Amino acid sequence: MKIETVIEDQLNRLIEVRTEDSYTVESVYYRGDTLCVSTQLGCPVRCAFCASGKNGLVRNLTAEEIISQYELSVADGIEIRNIAFAGIGEPLLNWENVKEAFWYFKEKGLKCSFYTTGFPTKAFRELLELPHSGVTLSLHSVDEKKRKQLIPYGEPLEKILGVLKEHLNGLSKRKRKMYNIGYLLLGGVNDSDWELERLADIAKELGIGVSLLKYNEIEGFPFRTTTDEEYERAFLFLKNRGIRTTLSNRYRTRKIGGCGTLMVNRLREKPENQSV
Repeated sequence: MKIETVIEDQLNRLIEVRTEDSYTVESVYYRGDTLCVSTQLGCPVRCAFCASGKNGLVRNLTAEEIISQYELSVADGIEIRNIAFAGIGEPLLNWENVKEAFWYFKEKGLKCSFYTTGFPTKAFRELLELPHSGVTLSLHSVDEKKRKQLIPYGEPLEKILGVLKEHLNGLSKRKRKMYNIGYLLLGGVNDSDWELERLADIAKELGIGVSLLKYNEIEGFPFRTTTDEEYERAFLFLKNRGIRTTLSNRYRTRKIGGCGTLMVNRLREKPENQSV
């Protein structure tokens, strides 16, 4: 593997890496210490709002290809202390290779966090038992029918929440802070008072927080981001119900490397502030 292109804006550094079979996959360096790595070429979960899975799955990345995203970045002069398995792909659907990469990163003294839909639940159970530094479970809707439309290939809500609840039972309040529900707010889709109320009930029952994500609009996708007022209203709705709620930080709302914007074989004109 080799670095094909580096695209930078004021905050993020998007790194396009070419594989031996001539695909390119993206990882993102942000916050000055964290590398978000991809685990698959494409994604079979095919979330309706995400560019990464638009064309489905090409193949799994090998453990070496996941690790290479880190090694190539370090060789390029980047200081990395944290790994986020949050790039292209569902890490649980490439679990054996992801686990191998995870233990490599741990041996390097890196903190590792995961973003996952919880599918499949067998791997989700294993993930929860690892010495990770945080797991965010992507729900995006608390209505089963609507969630199926947003996340076509995933487990039923009751099943994944049952696995998480089983794991959390007996954990201290301090340890529960390592777990969050990821909820991507889509304007007019999943931001009703009923859904937010149900989301608050779930978070309260589990004793964990909510990561309330702001949608990065993508050309050709039929979703809109919330206005600042709508976003703040949803945040205060959850906070006023006693839910530990965090908002998308400025790194995750960038066109370069923001949530849902990573692609395989990016087909677009490169910005001027790129390097090769």
